[in-house]
Amino acid sequence: HKAKVEAMTLDLASLQSVQHFAEAFKSKNVPLHILICNAAVFGAPWCLTEDDLESTFQVNHLGHFYLVQLLKDVLRQSSPARVVVVSSESHRFTEIKDSSGKLDFNLLSPSKKEYWAMLAYNRSKLCNILFSNELNRRLSPHGVTSNSVHPGNMIYSSIHRNWWVYTLLFTLARPFTKSM
Repeated sequence: HKAKVEAMTLDLASLQSVQHFAEAFKSKNVPLHILICNAAVFGAPWCLTEDDLESTFQVNHLGHFYLVQLLKDVLRQSSPARVVVVSSESHRFTEIKDSSGKLDFNLLSPSKKEYWAMLAYNRSKLCNILFSNELNRRLSPHGVTSNSVHPGNMIYSSIHRNWWVYTLLFTLARPFTKSM
């Protein structure tokens, strides 16, 4: 009841915006006890961000990754602190390695010819989980924990708005899936 809330602008599709946000937040010199990385796009058509990266990967993963890296010292100084990364069970339906088992960076930010919206989403969510696990390994000794969470299958949101087929699929499947 005594919390003070202040909105700040952040565009995860712009690494410059992420950097400006982090600088503005740091200039306030306030503690950061919890950081929730929840923004996502799903089923979006292929397009590149101003940073020349595929937009689903940048918005869903890379923007959050960069934000946490820029605020890592603030989180450590605010200990105890926590980072919560909202991911998805769909991370189970993809791979980010090539046929020899090595990380394939081309899968993370694919060309238009190689792009499939569902796979882009799944890969970004797999990156979320891998990032959260590694972040926890590195920062938990310093009082900062990181967890990745799955909010529930087909949770109601407008994330599927980019294509009518996804909207239909979500509507038909929702009664038969776990959700909040």
